[in-house]
Amino acid sequence: MGFFDGYNVATSGMSAQRTRINVVSANIANAQTTHTAEGGPYKKQNVVFEDVLLNTGKKVNSNDIEQTNSKDSNYELRGVAVKSVIQSDAKPVMRYEPAHPDANEEGYVAYPDINPVTEMVNLIEATRSYEANIAAFNTHKSIDTKTLEILKA
Repeated sequence: MGFFDGYNVATSGMSAQRTRINVVSANIANAQTTHTAEGGPYKKQNVVFEDVLLNTGKKVNSNDIEQTNSKDSNYELRGVAVKSVIQSDAKPVMRYEPAHPDANEEGYVAYPDINPVTEMVNLIEATRSYEANIAAFNTHKSIDTKTLEILKA
């Protein structure tokens, strides 16, 4: 494990959680959006993470990064990354509102299947994960600082 590996893991976690916070915030903001540019209600989005691993068996330099989920290989954890942001395939929630401009012939309006309470829990969880990565980064920094003080003495 290199000197900066702990920093790389923590910063990759912060970056991934920042993306998750942005996506969850967009879900909350669009929970009542009944009409988008594509037509129809807003579709909830979810973030998919993947582990970023370093191939220790064939390492050529410090930038030789491989991405895999195989447990039977010579890989060391390098961090986490956002694999993709996917749209939910959940059916919209139909509400009877005949006066709404987006109502169909029967008076029903299609709303996104987004539960604001669940999204707030996801937002709090992502924020706490971000804060945990900040704490890990700061802990690693203080360990390195103390190590340098000991070596200097």
